[in-house]
Amino acid sequence: MFRCAAIVLIMVLGALSFGVAQPKKLSVKSPQAEQYSSPVLKCPVFNKIDFHKRAIGIKFGDPIAISYKYYENKHWSFVTEIGKSTSGLYSKYYREAFKSYLPDSLTKNQNVQYLAHKTLSDWFVEVKFLHQWELSQLVEGLNLFVGVGSQWRNTSLRYNYLYEGIDSQGNQQTNVGTVDHSRFTYGLVAISGIEYACFTLPLSAFIEVEYFTDGLVDTGYQRFQGGVGVRYSF
Repeated sequence: MFRCAAIVLIMVLGALSFGVAQPKKLSVKSPQAEQYSSPVLKCPVFNKIDFHKRAIGIKFGDPIAISYKYYENKHWSFVTEIGKSTSGLYSKYYREAFKSYLPDSLTKNQNVQYLAHKTLSDWFVEVKFLHQWELSQLVEGLNLFVGVGSQWRNTSLRYNYLYEGIDSQGNQQTNVGTVDHSRFTYGLVAISGIEYACFTLPLSAFIEVEYFTDGLVDTGYQRFQGGVGVRYSF
């Protein structure tokens, strides 16, 4: 999924940057030459004259989110993201957690087998604190950033299972059951990525990788997350 999102982002950046290509210079001055003017590249976030402190947009990946960024200055910023986790990437993890969510009504004489599960909802909120460095010596408008943050996740799951047992009369019994479970957890994240903001439009694009560690439900569980996105600066 990250590969597809990266391809989409590259296509978007290519379309936005197309208008900044330098026109061919005329060897002889003429009235037509005056019509050719080099478009001015705008780096809305990092421009020293017209510094934009806020940006809002969308991030694709894990998770998919609405992303809001506040630039305290050129080197420090805060990010708040609200969105939905890519549940398909956690299918194996939720399946392995099935037995810990079984209803208390099942007895030790019943044999329980997992059939399937469905993620009803999987929302998250994340707050990040970032530090940025300019990489203008490589590419004008390019920044490297690292940071730390906290992530809160709320997941609703529905499991279908098959159970076999002996009823009170000693008869063998086979039935299909369903159990719903709500799972809230939080943890810390470490972030690293790059951001580019030098288009003819007030946009910034970014690619980032996050390292999440669960601090509540499954202490010690760790996973890489991240994605690509675009924000509108104002």
